[in-house]
Amino acid sequence: MEAFYIGFFLVLLLLLGAVELGKSHKDRIITNTAFSSFKNNYLVVYCLMMAGDWLQGPYVYFLYTQYGFNKGDIGRLFIAGFGSSMIFGTFVGSLADKYGRKRASVTYCITYVLSCMTKHSPEYKVLMLGRILGGIATSLLFSAFESWLVAEHFKRGFDAQWLSLTFSKAVFLGNGLVAIVSGLVANLLADTLSLGPVSPFDAASCVLGLGMVIIMYTWSENYGDVSENKSLLDQFRGAASTIASDEKIALLGAIQSLFEGSMYTFVFLWTPALSPNDEEIPHGFIFATFMLSSMIGSSLASRLLARSSLRAEVYMQVVFLVSAGTLLSPVLINFLTTSSGEKGGSISLPGKLQLFSFCVFEVCVGIFWPSIMKLRSQYVPEESRSTILNFFRIPVNIFVCVVLYNVNAFPITIMFGMCSIFLFMASVLQNRLMVAGGKQSAQVSRNWFSESAVDPEAEPLNI
Repeated sequence: MEAFYIGFFLVLLLLLGAVELGKSHKDRIITNTAFSSFKNNYLVVYCLMMAGDWLQGPYVYFLYTQYGFNKGDIGRLFIAGFGSSMIFGTFVGSLADKYGRKRASVTYCITYVLSCMTKHSPEYKVLMLGRILGGIATSLLFSAFESWLVAEHFKRGFDAQWLSLTFSKAVFLGNGLVAIVSGLVANLLADTLSLGPVSPFDAASCVLGLGMVIIMYTWSENYGDVSENKSLLDQFRGAASTIASDEKIALLGAIQSLFEGSMYTFVFLWTPALSPNDEEIPHGFIFATFMLSSMIGSSLASRLLARSSLRAEVYMQVVFLVSAGTLLSPVLINFLTTSSGEKGGSISLPGKLQLFSFCVFEVCVGIFWPSIMKLRSQYVPEESRSTILNFFRIPVNIFVCVVLYNVNAFPITIMFGMCSIFLFMASVLQNRLMVAGGKQSAQVSRNWFSESAVDPEAEPLNI
């Protein structure tokens, strides 16, 4: 491996250490023992759930090729996964709110284990079923666990600001460290130990089974709105009505869709962007570099969220603008430089510049996740949280399906330019959310002062 990659990785590692060690008292949230125990239990479960997901990633495409399927067949399998998440996501979210988030989390484990088992079959129909099950599981992963956490956090009477600590740690560990370790373990099983490309999926099943046992014996159940015996259709309509009637929730959903759609597009396009002439690049090592950059972002997010005077609505505007600039880099680099036309060889200078830019984007991704989780905990109502969170993912899945279907129809620069525009739009909408959220806070303050004028014994409001 070239010294450039190792040196770049070490620089990022030192930067991560500097960010972590450089935290002052103002950057840390003081909690208590009960919360620490609760947080650590959730983090163990979340990391196991993410490990079950990350272990599969490096070998999904490769496994399908080993079974003899072409690019078109594999593309349809991936579309089935995202389409399944889009179609079934909202309904499984409603089920989670109605029948319990703990049950939904256990269902995630069972569904994903079944999806992993299908990878042992070379039959296309069986693999298609596995992708559909995987799409359902993904919907539960990104809704049921967060919904359970938020509800349980407030049920136990913990401070609202402490949520940001759990969110940032979850992203730092689950989306960063666990992703790196999972990639290395998958490589060890499949290649080093020569157990084949199915072995990472078997390992994922074991990890998910362990997480399911912990959930069953340590988590309590919580629900959405149980005041009325609402049908799933009523829950669905209620969630849709809530989004349509509350500008802040609608803005939050649009922002999330724009960012996640751009992020998933980046996942498909970073390889050809860094090796347009089939340059030899270490894909696994670059993936680890991206995850390390994401860890830097989540570490920065923990410092930002620890300061109650700094609202996520404010700094996220900058994050989206920086993200837009980083995904515009392939367009600018392609315009300002000329291709050497040489096939193979090591990564070019434009490729190195793009790698740096993509790592900055991953830092933004690391900041985005805990910040958007914090914003969702503020604006999304508890009674239909899982349903609404899956509503947010519908446009994301549509976007990704369209990109997958047309990935060869447009030049890579057009795709990145489109993502850059979407991220700029996210920044504009984030500004609107900041204004709308500020009006809500001002209204709460005015209501309190009015009540205080009538009731001199009213409790002081902490703003």
